[in-house]
Amino acid sequence: MEGKEQDVSLGANKFSERQPIGTAAQIQDDGKDYKEPPSAPLFDPSELTSWSFYRAGIAEFVATFLFLYITILTVMGVNRSDSKCATVGIQGIAWSFGGMIFALVYCTAGISGGHINPAVTFGLFLARKLSLTRAVFYIVMQVLGAIVGAGVVKGFEGKTFFGKHNGGANFVAPGYTKGDGLGAEIVGPFVLVYTVFSATDAKRSARDSHVPILAPLPIGFAVFLVHLAPIPITGTGINPARSFGAAIIFNKDLGWDDHWIFWVGPFVGAALAALYHQVVIRAIPFKSS
Repeated sequence: MEGKEQDVSLGANKFSERQPIGTAAQIQDDGKDYKEPPSAPLFDPSELTSWSFYRAGIAEFVATFLFLYITILTVMGVNRSDSKCATVGIQGIAWSFGGMIFALVYCTAGISGGHINPAVTFGLFLARKLSLTRAVFYIVMQVLGAIVGAGVVKGFEGKTFFGKHNGGANFVAPGYTKGDGLGAEIVGPFVLVYTVFSATDAKRSARDSHVPILAPLPIGFAVFLVHLAPIPITGTGINPARSFGAAIIFNKDLGWDDHWIFWVGPFVGAALAALYHQVVIRAIPFKSS
């Protein structure tokens, strides 16, 4: 019995349960087998002369175009039927959004980072993951891609049918207030951008993370889940480029009346997610040298 107690005592001393918390956990570099990427400069003029910069923008344009084409066409297909039971329904719409994000992030992550969403770009910019120059360029290309994607859907469906079924535009549904819509459009992007930060964290590839992961999978699944809840409220925007592209092509008051919600909400949600991950989860702003 005495021998067992001695073994327990030795084990307790060798494998202490006391672990650093908060900022202390961030300054223990001994044995760390991952490296934090350096913060991006606010403005990097050399990017403007680099082909990889423009290639990344083109990738964002094409990815957002494909995203809008598949998803808005799915929405229009559901709206075409008198009964949602005869179509893929709300779950199918959510899967089209989540599935396309999974596929497109997988395809473009190594080129542009696979943002496909101005809210994601904004959140990563706030965390100094990319420069202001690149962030603005990405958002412009995302918006242009979304407009072209929605335009192609209108060409397929025809002007009359496209207009009759609201062109896949986002708006606050009857029975809900603007506050309801804004709340839904804050929470959804928060979940998405928080997932993006977690899935792309440098520690995910570290030996001590215990979480081997394929980043596009949780990001796409987050988009799927986030779409299920707010579809009856706003049609689920969570992506300002998606909302803007559909509104531009639809071009009726219904698509513009509450349009500000689909920019303010996602940007606020993205900012909160960036703040939470950087300050609370990683404590990076308070890291001591």
